[in-house]
Amino acid sequence: MDKALITHGHSDHARRGHRAYLTHVDGVGILRHRLGKINVQGIQYGETMRLHGVDISFHPAGHVLGSAMIRLQDDKECWVISGDYKTVADGVSEPYAPVSCDHFVTESTFGLPIFQWQRPEAVHAAIDNWWAENQAAGRPSMLAAYSLGKAQRVLRHLTADQGPIIAHPAVEKINELTREAGVALPDTQAMEDLSDEDLKKAIIIAPPMAMDSKWSSRIKEPSHAVASGWMALRGTRRRRNVNRGFALSDHVDWPGLNAAVSASGAEHIHVTHGYTAIYTRYLNEQGYVASVVQTEYEGESLETQPTSG
Repeated sequence: MDKALITHGHSDHARRGHRAYLTHVDGVGILRHRLGKINVQGIQYGETMRLHGVDISFHPAGHVLGSAMIRLQDDKECWVISGDYKTVADGVSEPYAPVSCDHFVTESTFGLPIFQWQRPEAVHAAIDNWWAENQAAGRPSMLAAYSLGKAQRVLRHLTADQGPIIAHPAVEKINELTREAGVALPDTQAMEDLSDEDLKKAIIIAPPMAMDSKWSSRIKEPSHAVASGWMALRGTRRRRNVNRGFALSDHVDWPGLNAAVSASGAEHIHVTHGYTAIYTRYLNEQGYVASVVQTEYEGESLETQPTSG
C-alpha cells in the first residue's frame, strides 16, 4: 500500500510492508519503535489532509497514546474507522471524542452486556491496596499489563511514594515515549538496581509474556496479578493461575459501545474485532443497518490474548 492510515501502534492495527504511514503525532515514535525504519508522517487531531479526493482527519479514540479514529469524507458520504477505543478518560491518551458520520466501523471486543466496567478510580485504588497488602506480607507485587497502553495507565495512577516501581524494559521504552509526549508518569527503576529486600516492597509492571521468564526469575515468591477486561469474567483469574485480577480495559464496555454507536449518528454500522455476529444481530434488532467486517486479525479474545484487553 502506498500510504497506510494507522489508528494506533498495537500489532493487529500496525504492520510492516507499506511504503508510507500516516498516524497521529504521538504515535510516530511508537510506530518506529515497533516497525523499525519506516516512512511515517504525523498528523494532529482535527487536522485535515486531502488524499485521492478524500478528506482525511484523525480524532481521539481514547484507547492508548496516539490512538485515533479516522474520518474519511468525500462529496457523497462520510465514514469513521474507529480502530480500538474507549469512552472513559484514562489520564494517558487524549479522551475519546465522538465524530458524526454516515458509516461507523466499530470494534466489539467486549460486545456483550456482561462487560460493564467499574469506575477506574476504584480499580486503581484496589491495585494500590493489593500492593500494600503484599508489602505487609513481604512479597513482591508482579502485575501483568500490556506494554503499550495498559502499563502506562496503571503507572499513571499508582501511589508513587508507596514503594519502588519497576518496569520491564519493553514497558519502559513505551514509558519514555509517553513522557516525551508530555504525559507525567512516576519514576521507575530497573530490577538490577534494587536489593532483594527492596524487591519485596516493589511493584513490578511487565507484559504477560515476561511473567514467567528469565527476566523475572530473580523475583522470589511474588503475588501475581493481571490487569485486563477479561478479569470481569468469573473463573478467568483461576484459569490464568494468578492471585488477583483487576478488570481494567482499554476497550469500550457494553454501555460505552452502544453510546458511541448512537453518538456517531450513523445508520450503517460495520462491526469488527470481537463478538461481531452477536453485536451485529443486536444492532439490526435496534433498527441499524449492521454487518460484520472480516479482518485478517480479530483482536483480543479470552482464548488468544486474555491479559491485553
